[in-house]
Amino acid sequence: MKFSVPLSGATLIRRYKRFLADVQLPDGRSTTLHCPNTGSMLGCATPGSRVWYSSSDNQARKYPGTWELVEVAGGHLAGINTGLANKLVAEALLAEVLMPLRGYASVQREVTYGDENSRIDFLLTGNTARPDEKCYVEVKNVTMGLGHGEGAFPDAVTTRGIKHLRELLTMRERGHRAVLLFCVQHSGIDRVRPAREIDPAYAAMLQRSRDAGVELLAWRARLSPLEIVLDTQLPVVFPGN
Repeated sequence: MKFSVPLSGATLIRRYKRFLADVQLPDGRSTTLHCPNTGSMLGCATPGSRVWYSSSDNQARKYPGTWELVEVAGGHLAGINTGLANKLVAEALLAEVLMPLRGYASVQREVTYGDENSRIDFLLTGNTARPDEKCYVEVKNVTMGLGHGEGAFPDAVTTRGIKHLRELLTMRERGHRAVLLFCVQHSGIDRVRPAREIDPAYAAMLQRSRDAGVELLAWRARLSPLEIVLDTQLPVVFPGN
């Protein structure tokens, strides 16, 4: 995904009220950006960090700038715009970059499914080798790097994430293919694990889902102020198992 124009740089002053971030521009002025991330952003919102933002010419927007990237510990880049995760995956699916998910003729987005009135991020159908197969793909954005190449999800307790796992597990039990795809927007992450220390219930449900046949995939994005592209498959690990 190429940005329409290269991102602009600034220095983070503070992130607050979940959706706002004050930054200092190179000329010394300060401005407020929209923060498109409702999570805790652990490790990604340290005051003084270098950040990059996009700008909109939509006059109806109160805050025309949107925070997109941040430089985190170790000089790595993280993409904090969770709204881009599905766009990145959609591009990768259509380009058949994600090898385990190749071969489907139809890619539908935001399809209602399941017993809990959920919406699956992607429903893949039309596999020539398995024409009756339905493949349900749920996407989660990963930005929490723990150092030494380790990344974890979630960065806050997520009852919604557990609901999504229940729905995937049900689809698998009904004979469909079910996939949880971690979209890793952090250049320093080489593997992904459940953040048991933050949400033990989610970690337990993730392991149960994996053991029942839900596929866990992780792909890392290549990040820059010019573009973000998914290009590297990573392992999903369960330390201690």
